[in-house]
Amino acid sequence: MNVGKKDEDSEVGLFHHIDKSTVLQEARAFNETPINPRKCRLILTKLAYLLYQSEVFHTKEATETFFSITKLFQSPDVGLRQMVYLLIKELSTIAEDVYFMTSSVMRDMNAKSDVIYRANAIRALAKITDSSTFPAIERFVKQAIVDKNPSVSSAALVSALHLFSTNKDVVRRWASEVQEAINSKQAATQYHALALMYQIRQHDRMAVTKIVQTYAPVVMRSQLSYCMLIRYTAKIMEDEEPGTRTFDPLLQGWLQHRNDMVVYEAARAICNLPNVTDKELRPAVTALNVMLLSHKPTLRFAAIRTLNKLAMTNPVAVSLCNVDMENLISDSNRSIATFAITTLLKTGTEQSVDRLMKQISGFMNEISDEFKIIVIDAVRSLSLKFPAKQASMLNFLSNVLRDEGGYEYKRAIVEAIFDIIYHIPESKEFALSHLCEFIEDCEFTKLAVRILHLLGTEGPRASKPSKYIRYIYNRVILENSTVRAAAVGALAQFAVQLPDLKERIRTLLTRCTEDTEDEVRDRAIMYLRLMDDEELARKYIVNDVTYSWPTLERNLVTYLAQEAAHTQEFDISSTPIVTKAQEAAEKSRAALAATESATTASSSGTSAAAGGASSRGPQTTVADTQAGYAAAMEALPQLAGLGPLFKSSAPVPLTEAETEYVVTCIKHVFAQHLVFQFDCRNTLNDSLLERASVVMKMESSEDEDAVLLRQENVIPIERLVYDVPGSTYVVFRRPNGICPTATFSNSLHFIVKDCDPSTGEPDADEGYEDDYLLEDLDLVTADYVTPLFLSDFKKNWEELSPETEVVETYSLTTVPTIKAAVANLLQLLGMYACEHSAEVKEHATSHALYLSGIYVGGVKVLSRCRMVLTREGVTLEVAVRSGDPTISRKVADAVC
Repeated sequence: MNVGKKDEDSEVGLFHHIDKSTVLQEARAFNETPINPRKCRLILTKLAYLLYQSEVFHTKEATETFFSITKLFQSPDVGLRQMVYLLIKELSTIAEDVYFMTSSVMRDMNAKSDVIYRANAIRALAKITDSSTFPAIERFVKQAIVDKNPSVSSAALVSALHLFSTNKDVVRRWASEVQEAINSKQAATQYHALALMYQIRQHDRMAVTKIVQTYAPVVMRSQLSYCMLIRYTAKIMEDEEPGTRTFDPLLQGWLQHRNDMVVYEAARAICNLPNVTDKELRPAVTALNVMLLSHKPTLRFAAIRTLNKLAMTNPVAVSLCNVDMENLISDSNRSIATFAITTLLKTGTEQSVDRLMKQISGFMNEISDEFKIIVIDAVRSLSLKFPAKQASMLNFLSNVLRDEGGYEYKRAIVEAIFDIIYHIPESKEFALSHLCEFIEDCEFTKLAVRILHLLGTEGPRASKPSKYIRYIYNRVILENSTVRAAAVGALAQFAVQLPDLKERIRTLLTRCTEDTEDEVRDRAIMYLRLMDDEELARKYIVNDVTYSWPTLERNLVTYLAQEAAHTQEFDISSTPIVTKAQEAAEKSRAALAATESATTASSSGTSAAAGGASSRGPQTTVADTQAGYAAAMEALPQLAGLGPLFKSSAPVPLTEAETEYVVTCIKHVFAQHLVFQFDCRNTLNDSLLERASVVMKMESSEDEDAVLLRQENVIPIERLVYDVPGSTYVVFRRPNGICPTATFSNSLHFIVKDCDPSTGEPDADEGYEDDYLLEDLDLVTADYVTPLFLSDFKKNWEELSPETEVVETYSLTTVPTIKAAVANLLQLLGMYACEHSAEVKEHATSHALYLSGIYVGGVKVLSRCRMVLTREGVTLEVAVRSGDPTISRKVADAVC
């Protein structure tokens, strides 16, 4: 079959027109006598093409095709036999009764002549063998591992790697043969044998250590084998403390290897070590710096990508490469240039910012939007790192905002400017002016609406707010209905917050009542009405509070899932109320955390780097963590009816990290229940725990109503296997919503069985019951309080009745500093520190801490803590106000 150059370069391929049913009809040629090898090879190629194009073969079709292919064993043609084995491998996972072919395949595998398809036969045999037929072929595969033919030996080793997951015990018996194969003179055989040996020994740290010690001094014939050894070495070193890593000289020695791949793997392993020291890093960074000067694009890309990741945690170490990285900005490979830019932005100094901005400006026009987004995220991080340079950063962002680009690119720039406004207040007016110019010619409705909302929020607080009204009203005249409606809302914000401009804006809004779009007209009429009533305006126009959306969503899902709850209205009071500033702060923090990983999310090449830019997921937040706990408990029938989750505590360790059983506890508070979630991990590979649960006993409590707590349910862990975490739950009922504090003693009760360390299978005996003593657990006031962000503590404090106020004075003799006292109070009360009052000046002798929170049941509680440093320690005055004097007393007493 002659294939021309044109066909080779065709995007659609030689077989793009073929149809599955047509090919299956052609497969009847397999039954012809005599067999035509050339024709059958072509049909087999078509079948392989369909399989690789994810064409769906039903079980019946696959089975019929599989057994018709087996008839081709009658032909001695070598090329045809290889194609037969290829199709047998692909169809073996779909067809039925494939093990019938075992004898025919074994005949080829054990052929006396050194035919080329022996290796193909071994690989196919591993695919069609199941656990029942595997013992019959064990001897032949074991012999093939030490075969003199390298292709046969490698095929047997690779097949053993695939078979290991289902036949661990049998493959482990081949350790001596695998050991012999590692000493082979053939590179591929050595590499595959080393990989199989690690699979066999991976759960035995001492055995893995011995593998490294044995073969590290040996001259390996495969560079891939060196890379495997480096990875095994790094795996061992991960569990060692810096300064005590025994294999550190080994990794440093591999940095001097003559093969670039080995050097890079060693350098990457050192950079990825946890808590790596500067002394350990320096040789690795030097090796990567040398690769930056290589003429090979792959080496330059690998080196700059690793340095980019390292710069996130240790920018000082990477800054040694800045000179060579600047040369890569003009690299012809745009992936390398992008990584060079983003790395320099992480390692650059305040003095180098202006030079970098000039270089980036010329670079931006030469890359795609995906790479531009990565650069914009890096610029945002740099601007927050050096606030003094915010002017040049904003100039750069405003310039690129005017360039051509898609929605995601423009959105990334706008988000960056928003973050600069939030974190660097002095940049606000300069940034708003750039955004005003952008919406004059913005083609994206969503971005225009977001900018108008920001102008309505921040514009009235500017030094000259009236200058923004013109830009906003222009949108009413020139834009589509969605943007016009947003502009009307922004104008209303100015009217309510700036009385001097109210009449002028009233005139503009009156004109909007004649708009052709009913949404714009209705908004204008509503805002004109609200403007005349100060209370309504404050409630509906400048309202700065909102609901916690993750909690509201979870509560609604719970309400809809419980049919019995539909007889009553949805109780929204159980949803915490937060300010919009708090919500924005949380989103901003998550976006900044995501930025740190966005530039290294790519795995390789252009598409991977682009993917890293578009997959900017937020880092796990407190709300996300609590939502995860709630979802896990809702999946359990015993806990699904407890209602919405009010608060989850941070994990409390009840054992040391190095003990045989590691247990932590999370305390969950519901409207009428307490749930203690005990996360357990078994660190013994020769034991299996069954029916594991925690026995809790109240030891002490200063609250009289603590005796009313009633244990309702215990949900045990049915099987706790080695190194697989499990959770057991203990449920207490809180009648009438009581909120006692108490101390519980705890013990882990279980049935322990001995098991095989390698397979995890338990012995035949029934096991025996045992208990494991845990640390005591305290239930404290902070467990019933969720933090509440307040922008104006004084106003909220005055709104609460002084009759609910409780004042207590304490002498904290064991607390040496004001800073330590503040940290203790935040931990004891579980509330939010308003107005940055958690920040204490060095050597401060007095301080005021303002705390706010929501007590279980939806009661707002505020605390004003005044403290003075004396010779005896810290003297503290705690004043608490809330909607309930009893709650005020509980919070005030929590300090003692």
